[in-house]
Parts: sequence; structure tokens; C-alpha cells
Amino acid sequence: MNMQSNSFQTVVKDDENFRNSVGTMDESGKRKWVYPRKPKGKFTNYRNYTSVLLLALFFGLPFVKINHNPFLLFNVIDRKFFIFGQPFYLQDFFILALGAVTSVIFVMLFTVVFGRIFCGWLCPQTIFMESVFRKIEYLIEGDRNKQMKLDRQEWDAEKIRKRLLKWFIFAIISVTITNFMFMYIVGYEEVFRIISDGPVGNPLKFLGMIAFAVTFYFVFAWLREQVCTLVCPYGRLQGVLIDKNTINVYYDFKRGENRSKWRNNEDRKATGKGDCIDCNQCVIVCPTGIDIRNGQQLECVNCTACIDACDEVMEKVGLPKGLIRYATEAEIENREKFIFTSRMKATAVFLALLIGFLGFLMYDRGSMEAKFIKPAGSTFFVKDGKITNTFIYTFLNKSNDKKTLTIKVLQPKHAEIQFFGNEKISVKGDQILKGNINISFPEEEIKFSKQNITIGVYDEKGNLVDAFETVFEGPFRLVL
Repeated sequence: MNMQSNSFQTVVKDDENFRNSVGTMDESGKRKWVYPRKPKGKFTNYRNYTSVLLLALFFGLPFVKINHNPFLLFNVIDRKFFIFGQPFYLQDFFILALGAVTSVIFVMLFTVVFGRIFCGWLCPQTIFMESVFRKIEYLIEGDRNKQMKLDRQEWDAEKIRKRLLKWFIFAIISVTITNFMFMYIVGYEEVFRIISDGPVGNPLKFLGMIAFAVTFYFVFAWLREQVCTLVCPYGRLQGVLIDKNTINVYYDFKRGENRSKWRNNEDRKATGKGDCIDCNQCVIVCPTGIDIRNGQQLECVNCTACIDACDEVMEKVGLPKGLIRYATEAEIENREKFIFTSRMKATAVFLALLIGFLGFLMYDRGSMEAKFIKPAGSTFFVKDGKITNTFIYTFLNKSNDKKTLTIKVLQPKHAEIQFFGNEKISVKGDQILKGNINISFPEEEIKFSKQNITIGVYDEKGNLVDAFETVFEGPFRLVL
């Protein structure tokens, strides 16, 4: 028992030392380049399947259309937004904002329960780095030892050939990623047009795409894991969200300490040794260069490479797997089972309410939006005992179907509408249509100089699709 306590104190002492520095920098602040060994194992396979699926979605969704609308489009420049093929406009911005808040709450809930599972399995930085760029690097330069040897050797023909080939492929992939990213902003047709026109036809857009491609190249060819350790704020946010009941990748120090090298036919329990044979494989495979045995760390992205590496070693030496595993701190320290805490329940309930409210807003936002605004500087005119105002109507058809609309004044009664064209107004799907109408009332109907009226818009089936309250102006009347 004392031996376990001493081991735990040793781990805590190590924690105090390593937390004073970043795993990818030495004491002078100079960067230590990370050469992770190529991982293999059960979790690595699962992550590869997940990455293939997400990459297929990323490269495929720009070409998917629903009712001739893009599946996803976030055109901030032209203020066009499509989600699941449904158009969203500035009038629906509050729904998009609520959706963003819901996404943040969703990520927070997953962080409270599962730690940084998003970083290791779903984050675009991790997916592109580990499943695309790193695999190309392994293919060209070899595994960890070969990469380190290549880095140390002089710039001979072999090194120049391999580095130039790697950098060239990295550049091509960065340009490709940029083009597909822009497809989510302006659509794939516009991206193809920019490419075909070249820098002369669209100099600003072309330069913008080149700038993003250079940024991607810089991130994945040089910055790499520094994005997770120094740039991304989510790693720091997790320190506030996680607690002892959060599932993370943990080293079971109670089982592993005291760590010592492996010796054949040795009874480690009798000699007071833990299951960790200090092979350092968990450190060698880590893409951020940390030692998971030091405890939970800012740099850990929960990629599970250390789990696969440790399980492989445990299997070879005949010890139980799971020395490094998904677990909670309470489970490691006190052998407590995972429990769904009150904070997790509260967050889940709040998230469910947000999702329900968001779904209601998307369902109830209506397929048509109408506005009736008086032209700036216009006033009323009186003729034949009637007061007339001019209004500019704006119809926004949020659906994908053509609609034929009619206009009626709901309140007050006895209104007459003069159309400058056909009384039945056709609005195409995803179209904003503007026009003018004159609305007249008998003089005795208008009691105030500014009177509220309600105008309704009906579809071809006679259903009220929207109503708008506006102000009708008349002559000043003294009401006693």
C-alpha cells in the first residue's frame, strides 16, 4: 500500500515538472520536432474508418443538391445560406445563431462526458494531419526512425528528392482542400469558373484562394501539432469542463507503477514492480510528443495511439491490456465506475431543449415572408373621397416551389388595392420579388393621421401564408 502511495507521489512530482513546459519545446523555448511512430491497432483502425467517412463527406457534399439547391452553402459574401438544401436568409440569422450556440453546447457536453474525443476523432486538423499528410509522409520518408535519419543527414540527392516530392504533394493537397473549402462558400460552379478564368479573370478571388492554400500548406507542413498545443483554444477550454468523472485517455498509474524494464520469467508483483515496463512506446507514437503516464495534459488530443501501442506491448509480454485506456480519473484512483453526474444530466437536458426549440423554429419559420413598406419621403393623397397610400412590397419565397400570391387588407375593412400589373403575383422558389401597390380607404375609415393596418398574403389555395402590420397615413384629425 505504501509502495502504491509512493508511486502516486512520484507521478504527482513528475506532473509538477512537466507542466512547466510544452512537450514540443525544449527548456530554451526551441521547438522539438515530433516524429511519431506509425500507429496500428484496434482504435487506429476505427479512427481510419471515421476519417475516410468524414473525408468522403467533405469532398462529396459540395456536389450534392436538393431541389436544385446546394446541400450546404455558407456564402457570406452574397449572404446566401443553404442548410440541408433549405435556403436561409438574413431574416433567419437568429436561427443560424441559435444553431451555432447549440453546436457549442453539444461540444461542451461531449467534453464534459468524453473529454477531447472531438479532437482525436472529428477535428478537421487531426483528420487532415493524421489521415492525409502524415500518411503521405510515411509513404515517402518512411516510419519514425527513417524520418529522423533523413532529417539528420546532409542534403544529398536522396534527401532533396524525398523532401521536394513531399512538399510538392503537400502543396497539391493544400490547393485541393482550399478549392473544396471555397465550394462551401461560393458553390462548385463558381470555383470551377474561377479556375478556368485564371488569375486574369478573377484576380482578387484567385489571390484569396492562393492565400488560403498557402495557409493550409503552412499549417500541415510546418505548424502541425502546434495548432493543437499553442493555437486552438479548445484545449484550454477542456481544463475548465472536465472533472474526475470525465472519460479520457488515462494511464492506470496504480497498476503501472512502479515502472521498470521487462525481464523474462520475473514475478513483478513479488518484487513490487508495476505492469508498465517503461518501453516508452506510448511516447514514441504520440503525435504531440507527450508522455501520457504523466497524467492528463493540455497537449493530449485523445487520439488513442498510445492505447494501441501499449496494448500491443502488453500482449507481447503476457500482461493484461488496458494499462492505458479510456477511463475516468475517479475510476483510476478509486476504482469507481462511470456515473452520469448531475452536471452531465443538466447539460444534456439543456441541449435537448435547445435542439427541440431549434427544430421548432426551422419548422415554423414559414415558407413565405412578406413586407409592406412606404417609400421614403412619400405621403398620402386624397381623391374622390378616398385616402391612398403607396407601398413597396417585398416577397421572400423560402421554399423551392413557385408560388402564386394574392394580397388582401385584413384590418380595417373596406380597403381597395390598386395593382401595377397582375393581381396574382408569381414568385419563384428561392426568389425575392419587389413591387408597388396603392391601398385606398374611404375618408371616414381613417380615424388617425397614422393608423395601423394589417395586410395578408394568400397562396393559390387561399391559405394565409403571412401577414404584415404597417402604418397607413392620412390627414390630421382632431379627436374629441
